[in-house]
Amino acid sequence: MTERPTITDTVLDAVVVGAGFAGMYMLHRLRGLGFTARAFEAGSGVGGTWYWNRYPGARCDVESMQYSFSFSEELDQEWDWSEKYAPQPEILAYANHVADRFDLRRHIQFDTRVTAATFDEMEKCWTVETDRGDKVSAKFCIMAVGCLSAPNRPRFEGIEEFGGPVYHTGEWPHDGVDFTGLRVGVIGTGSSAIQSIPIIAQQAAALTVFQRTATYTVPAWNEKLSPEYRQSIKAAYPALRAKARARPTGIFFPFNMKPALEASPEEREKAYEEAWARGGLPFLGAYGDLLFEKAANNTIADFARAKIRGIVKDPATAELLCPDNVFGCKRLCVDTGYFETYNLPHVKLVDVSKTPIERFTKGGIEVNGVEYPLDAVVCATGFAAMTGSFDKIRITGRGGLTLAEKWRAGPRTYLGLASSGFPNFFTITGPGSPSVLASMIQSIEQHVDWMVDCMAHLRDTGARSIEPTLAAEDAWVEHVNEVAQVSLRSTCSSWYVGANIPGRPRVFMPYIGGFPVYVQKCNEVMSAGFDGFVLDTPAASNAEPKVRLTERWRVPLDIDVISPAAVAAKRVPVI
Repeated sequence: MTERPTITDTVLDAVVVGAGFAGMYMLHRLRGLGFTARAFEAGSGVGGTWYWNRYPGARCDVESMQYSFSFSEELDQEWDWSEKYAPQPEILAYANHVADRFDLRRHIQFDTRVTAATFDEMEKCWTVETDRGDKVSAKFCIMAVGCLSAPNRPRFEGIEEFGGPVYHTGEWPHDGVDFTGLRVGVIGTGSSAIQSIPIIAQQAAALTVFQRTATYTVPAWNEKLSPEYRQSIKAAYPALRAKARARPTGIFFPFNMKPALEASPEEREKAYEEAWARGGLPFLGAYGDLLFEKAANNTIADFARAKIRGIVKDPATAELLCPDNVFGCKRLCVDTGYFETYNLPHVKLVDVSKTPIERFTKGGIEVNGVEYPLDAVVCATGFAAMTGSFDKIRITGRGGLTLAEKWRAGPRTYLGLASSGFPNFFTITGPGSPSVLASMIQSIEQHVDWMVDCMAHLRDTGARSIEPTLAAEDAWVEHVNEVAQVSLRSTCSSWYVGANIPGRPRVFMPYIGGFPVYVQKCNEVMSAGFDGFVLDTPAASNAEPKVRLTERWRVPLDIDVISPAAVAAKRVPVI
């Protein structure tokens, strides 16, 4: 951490908390419209998720050519991705390239964690404080803290007594870890574990995996991208981006609208085999009703379990690795050689679903009276998703109300953009928006463009503040919950509902109705003069909002293309 003067008595248009993809894009757009802004970032560099998550095998589960910003055609053309699924170092290099290309670093204060943000009702501005003594004022406070950025570190008994190092996949040492010759324990079998276990197994003398819940995962079939393939995508990027925005996840891939239950068993088997051969998240697009009809879901779950039993040689281990919940109700994972790893003689799977980890000892971990000797432990225990980073900052709105108090029973927002009682306060990919159920970068871009158009409207009209009405917020929260009930995703204990954190309220946090349906709603709200929001505007000013950045998101809603989101939207109409 470098020494620097404390920043005080600075007045800005906007403070941005975080310098991942969301914070960087927000800075770029604010500067482009002449706003003064500064970002505060806890890390020593840009990249957010990809700055912190450096565990072995970390890579994106969205294909590289689509996991990128879409706002700059020049950026699209000049950057080359090397693999189908980009590894963490390459994504971080991309983030650094973006920061340098658009000259963002001089507006970012690194190694600085925001500790408090307080709204001044008289001045209609936010006072933002940091752990380095900074205290700045800004009209707008924008949270770009990420959905998966607050690591979940379970409080295991005796963990302080353990004689070896304990790592968390979300806070990995930047110089890496060498497990050669060590007895390693991995706690958890979610995405980061599924990516890292095959690589750790190549180094470790012995690997013990402690599994509470088996996870569905589909082969990535990762590969190097040929120059010809990259060029073919680049030549058609605008069309690809437009098609992606029309899909429920904001990602374009082959999607079969037909119901699985109308196909014969032979037809389904063929379709699933073909989808498995393609690999990745598009596997869920084999049929249109897989996340809405339990009987349909059973067919793809049975297929996936048969694949596991066919790969894992030990029948008992195979059964432990077979999930018994709804396929896709937890985050579907993408892997390279995960199940095959359990065929190695030095890899052991320990079931902790019925007999949890009792304690750490000086020399290992004890489960059901049995001690497993270990030299190092990796906690692949995920994050306090969606709201964990908000919990670390004391955010105080009107009347002394803190965001933590307001969200005690679960997060409440209007469109995932803002929360009643907190004027001029925006949440990029906040709870109540598609966020983690869509392509994160496209979700970020759409949110930022909408927010900056909103801020520009306040500047145009001389308005001092904007915040959602409580009625609009309540109606949106109710809609988010109703749509979630339509989908099978709401049926299991996942981090989507905060079930991985003891004591957290069970609320389905992302909006499941689909990216295009959501974007259309945001556009309608803006076109109607920010319907559902209260603006503190001079009496003489009722100017119609000027569309600047959101123009590219104003596309016709093709309901026949966006299924399965269309299914949810038709059954529970968008309010």
